[in-house]
Amino acid sequence: MRPDKAKIQHSFAAAADSYDSVAGLQRQVGTALLVWLDAASLAGTVLDLGCGTGFLTGLLAAQPKVDSLIAVDIALTMLHTTLHKTAAQQRIRPVCADAEYLPFAGQSVDWVVSNLALQWCTNLGAVFSGIKQVLKPQGQLVFSTFGPQTLHELKSAWAGVDDHKHVNNFYSAQQIGVFLQQAGFTDIQLESTLYISHYGSVRELMQELKQLGAHHVIEGGNKRLTTKTAMQAMMAAYETFRTEGQIPASFEVIRVMANN
Repeated sequence: MRPDKAKIQHSFAAAADSYDSVAGLQRQVGTALLVWLDAASLAGTVLDLGCGTGFLTGLLAAQPKVDSLIAVDIALTMLHTTLHKTAAQQRIRPVCADAEYLPFAGQSVDWVVSNLALQWCTNLGAVFSGIKQVLKPQGQLVFSTFGPQTLHELKSAWAGVDDHKHVNNFYSAQQIGVFLQQAGFTDIQLESTLYISHYGSVRELMQELKQLGAHHVIEGGNKRLTTKTAMQAMMAAYETFRTEGQIPASFEVIRVMANN
């Protein structure tokens, strides 16, 4: 099932103001990604793909051997927020673009780094092919993305209500590895980590997803209007996962590193 790109763009554009207040997981995953790739090794021109509100952008641009940082996002308001937050760093160049159609010259970038953004891409194979084209020889791609265990509790709760898709599917590490190989990447490293977030209620989880601009993941391409009765039934089913007074939500994060 492919995400609706126009809906994604609109959702993240609308979430620019509220994103940082609920993006704790995104910051945690981004920080871990920098440690994993050894940020001190970053050098030359770095492309932050799906920069969001610029948390990772600022950290990437601060690395001493980085000459320039290209911040790319599909949502213009996200880029405006990034520029405001990183105004003191002169090496950052913002570009509003779709990750599937990168507007850069071939072999012009040393690194492509992306934190929890590529899962919203319609055609992951095209994304990797495009990244490979803009990377210089021996350039590196490092990213994190959501895996198939993400929000499995929410999927299960909806499964007991109706047969419609309410939560988007995400590629597995194995599938991602195949796409990378087909695009021509080598020395591919993948690892998966399961993060568990906790909420007071299902409604609180849904509200956070909306503030992140990621609420389209709970719509899953379902074109039918979700009734109040169905929503209440889903929330009641989700209650079976409650432990120690909290509602859990799983987020499988896959970290990937590959050479051009």
